[in-house]
Amino acid sequence: MAQYDVYPNPQHQSRPFVPYVMDVQSALIDRLATRLVMPLSRVGAQLSHLPSNLCPVVSVEGESLTLQAHLAAPVAASLLKNPVMNLQSQASDVAAALDAVISGV
Repeated sequence: MAQYDVYPNPQHQSRPFVPYVMDVQSALIDRLATRLVMPLSRVGAQLSHLPSNLCPVVSVEGESLTLQAHLAAPVAASLLKNPVMNLQSQASDVAAALDAVISGV
């Protein structure tokens, strides 16, 4: 598992609205049984009132989705299978979103 890997949402019920989750956990603690993930949501992807630093728009398989940093949660690592891509190129946006949640900046 790699930081910024994007996986199909393991919760089938919410997949129509949140098709993917992004692993944001550092590799320094990859021995844990869980991974910290952020949902990538279809809901709100086009809404301009969302703070761009909290909910940056990312593209996954040609679809614009919002990264929902404020909904980050642990997921069992065993549920995350077959990453579809890696968004390492947007690491600064992910860090800014986490900063917005933690410090309000």
